[in-house]
Amino acid sequence: MSRRVLSTFFLSSMLAMLVACADDSDVEESEGDDGEADEEETEESADADEEAEEGGDFHLARGEDATSLDPHLYTDIASMSVAFNFYETLVERDENMEIQPLLAEDYEQIDENTWEFNLREDVEFHDGEPFNAEAVEVNLERLFDEDIAAPRADYLEAISDVEAIDEYTVEITTDEPFAPLLGHLAHNVGSMISPAAIEADANDDHNLEIEPVGTGPFEFAEWEQGDEIVLERNDDYWGDNAYLDSVTFEVVPEISTRLSMLENNETDAVETVEPANAPRVEGMDNAELFASDSFLMMYLGMQTENEPLDDPDVRRAITLAIDNDTIIDGIYEGYAEPANGPINDLVFGHDPDAEPTPYDPEEAEQLLADAGYEDGVTIELQTSDTNEVSIQISEVIQDMLGDVGIDVELEQMEWGAYMDYLEEGEQGMYIMSWSAITVDADATMMSLFHSDSHGAAGNRMFYENEEMDQVLEEARAEIDEDEREQLYHDAYDILSEDTPMHYIAFQQQIEAVGDHVEGFDRWANSRYIFEDVYFTEETDSGGY
Repeated sequence: MSRRVLSTFFLSSMLAMLVACADDSDVEESEGDDGEADEEETEESADADEEAEEGGDFHLARGEDATSLDPHLYTDIASMSVAFNFYETLVERDENMEIQPLLAEDYEQIDENTWEFNLREDVEFHDGEPFNAEAVEVNLERLFDEDIAAPRADYLEAISDVEAIDEYTVEITTDEPFAPLLGHLAHNVGSMISPAAIEADANDDHNLEIEPVGTGPFEFAEWEQGDEIVLERNDDYWGDNAYLDSVTFEVVPEISTRLSMLENNETDAVETVEPANAPRVEGMDNAELFASDSFLMMYLGMQTENEPLDDPDVRRAITLAIDNDTIIDGIYEGYAEPANGPINDLVFGHDPDAEPTPYDPEEAEQLLADAGYEDGVTIELQTSDTNEVSIQISEVIQDMLGDVGIDVELEQMEWGAYMDYLEEGEQGMYIMSWSAITVDADATMMSLFHSDSHGAAGNRMFYENEEMDQVLEEARAEIDEDEREQLYHDAYDILSEDTPMHYIAFQQQIEAVGDHVEGFDRWANSRYIFEDVYFTEETDSGGY
């Protein structure tokens, strides 16, 4: 496997960056029509490989620990970004979020419902077990095992049969045409676990939640929960070996402490730097900001079954009373752009013609009066007490809605209690984010807006609409990409009428990285590419 080309995106304009990533041909064209730039890039990459030395222990300080390391059980990005390093899938997303073969050497769609995957023959799991067609069968059987109760099994629920044709050929059949199959197989839910470890886990002789066994360039070493997760280089990896000896994810809840560690060379990088802390990093003489695109969409959810939010006019009034530009400039300080829907233009199904909701407080007041609230109304707004950006957004929204006669009662809640409260459905409005991690509208739209998800983790708006259900079901079965894309645009239109949420921002991922680190990259799907990271000098972090 060739080393991936590094793609670092420093922010000058979020929109410009997203557009450039969306059309790779434009990027190549802008770098030189005569091909000289490509040639220079290749030479630079070769020089970098010659200069890179193996060794070193990379430390990443982050605010949250993983919840589980079992890819069939976790749903959070903190777990996913760790597991990407030791688990692999049949196909993957590359840096441009295009589908590429990974554990499958190649694949072919036999008919509308049948796919054939030819597997690599040189892959072993970290425990020495061979990777083959039987392993694929075992993994997908486990995913659908009711005793496992995998929360994201629905991503692949269209699969009706998995058959090993021979040792390295597997055939996957869906019960109907299922357009997003490859994108969903590239998601962590499609990760391949050692069959021996799966059997041991089922017999209670192993715990995959804390002892993962995959095929990736790094393998699991240890997890001190609440403290750190350590990965070691897999020297028997089927592809190019990583440079680093190890990667440690350090849990340090306070952002100020994480940044001090970086400043004092006690860690090599810091995950999730809030925009307000960006100037501090910019002032460091030993580190720099790393801002990259993501699929994260921050939104204001509204419980559509509770008064007064059961009235679409009230929900519409709320969206008109919120000035996204003020939030982007004042809180994100430019590290985001106003959202015009649930998915950004890196994701299939995005509607480029959809406009962000206009800021129109006068129209908002009129809608409230028409709904019978000319004398005002009180609505609760909940948010997590650990996310500073969410807290700031909730306070700004409180002021904006107050200007049109909505008295907002703010409540900050501990994360676990917050999740429980939203599940119970007692909320009014709430601040949340969503990541379209499959790079296809299907998973996001189904999770957020289909009635099958009513009250579930994505759809805490308790939203349902039969017309929306029909459109989304047609879209996932539509093979023609143009027709399918139009169906998602139709879904946008339904949402603009129903307004179950207010889209706030498409936000960037921001990390701080030591100057002694080369090759650092984090892709839009929150995946760190640690196999390309190396050190240029020794530091006090224990990193080299």
